[in-house]
Amino acid sequence: MAETGFKKWIITITVITASLLELIDTTIVNVALPHIQGNLGATLEDVAWVVTGYAVANVIILPMSGWLGGRFGRKNYFLASIIVFTIVSFLCGNAENMNELIVFRILQGLAGGGLISTAQAILLETWPREQIGTATALFGLGAVVGPTVGPTIGGWIVEQYAWPWIFYVNIPVGALAAFFTYTFVRETPKEEKRPVDWWGIALLAIAVGSLQTVLEKGESEDWFATGYIVVLTVAAVLGTFLFIWRELSTDHPVVNFSILRHRSFSVGMFTSFVLGFGLYGSVFVFPVFCQTLLGFNAQQTGELLFPGGLCTIVMMPFIGKMLNKGIPAQFMATGGMFLFFVFTNMLSKSTLATGETDVLIPLLIRGVGMALLFVPLTTLAMADLKGPELGQGSGLNNMMRQLGGSFGIAVLTTLIHTRQYFHRTNLLENVNVLNPALNERLSGLIARFMGSGKSMLDATTMAYKALEGQITRQTLLLTYDDAYWLSGMVMLFSIPLLYLQPFRKKLKPVADAH
Repeated sequence: MAETGFKKWIITITVITASLLELIDTTIVNVALPHIQGNLGATLEDVAWVVTGYAVANVIILPMSGWLGGRFGRKNYFLASIIVFTIVSFLCGNAENMNELIVFRILQGLAGGGLISTAQAILLETWPREQIGTATALFGLGAVVGPTVGPTIGGWIVEQYAWPWIFYVNIPVGALAAFFTYTFVRETPKEEKRPVDWWGIALLAIAVGSLQTVLEKGESEDWFATGYIVVLTVAAVLGTFLFIWRELSTDHPVVNFSILRHRSFSVGMFTSFVLGFGLYGSVFVFPVFCQTLLGFNAQQTGELLFPGGLCTIVMMPFIGKMLNKGIPAQFMATGGMFLFFVFTNMLSKSTLATGETDVLIPLLIRGVGMALLFVPLTTLAMADLKGPELGQGSGLNNMMRQLGGSFGIAVLTTLIHTRQYFHRTNLLENVNVLNPALNERLSGLIARFMGSGKSMLDATTMAYKALEGQITRQTLLLTYDDAYWLSGMVMLFSIPLLYLQPFRKKLKPVADAH
């Protein structure tokens, strides 16, 4: 049965706080990588595994979290995940070499995967049936805002203190979350003891782990020109087919695919994938775009992202109330996808003169769009699930959002790489002695440098270097414009998927698991 009063709210704050630990740690490390690399004497390839190891471990455990919660009890599994995550955070901060840090980050990812999906399942059980939209909205605060504010928090901590503190800050928060979980979260009945599907666990780890590694490392390794990427791709494909066959043929599957019989959930898996593409892809592109081209520092970039995140926070409760009143989730999600397209379309028209005020409005629009997307999409996907299906569905749904984000980052990174060559080639076609505009610009640059006391030879050399810099910046601008355009079009063309899910005058609330 649902909780009421103070207990309902303390559980809500506890599970959202615990899930924020995992979600912020997904991106908080990114800005600290150069500091970690210098401090531990690692190569760029080695330090990248601090992020990759966490993401791979996280996405492996997500679909298993429902089964683990059922086997050990949802409260017990959630509490154990918080404790392990907190302890390993301390070990990450104390790592003395890169190998230690990578191992601890993998353990942190395994524990973190048990936090977010189990937190969502607990939250859905805690709130009354008629308030399921509000519960989803509250959970969405962490899921949407966490990855957005992670780089901002990480940048501030690294600038004010040192990189180990991006892990140490988890310790007091984790300790409080563990205490409140132990004190207030209701015990859930454990499933009857049954054989462990070891083959299913192994195939799941191979399939999802290989796929996530390919998405994380593919572009930097030149995709299929690298042997281990080819091997992992084959392992991902074969592992996926074998895993699905195993889970459908065994009496005790680790992932219960029978929940895909719910059309709202099976379609919701695809819409969650699209949401991850937009959420993580845009968070990936925007800071690089601002700092590489527009000259913003990390703090300025974080400050620009904050108002959009705040806009999402403010909108979330209203979205939940609209769902509770019976406004179709499909309509709200359509508005969210369209607003996300507007956000990317505005940024795709950026120039080298674009300033902070020019990007603030699009980011606010994105903030509203994300609120309109996350809550309705999650509620649509989870609406028909009940009892033990909640944990399974939450794990799979969160896994698809995570994979969507990894896929989006991989696609956008590859697009940036390939389109850079395309745009540079086109721009260089105009660099020839017969182009009067080019000759005029070169003459002006040479005259300016000679006016500062340089010789004709030095001034000419500097003029060509300055021209090369302008071409490079213009190439990058056109490339990032393409990345924004592609992100927006993915959202826009995904709108029809929403209408494959059944319409309800009022969304059927998720039943209690007790």
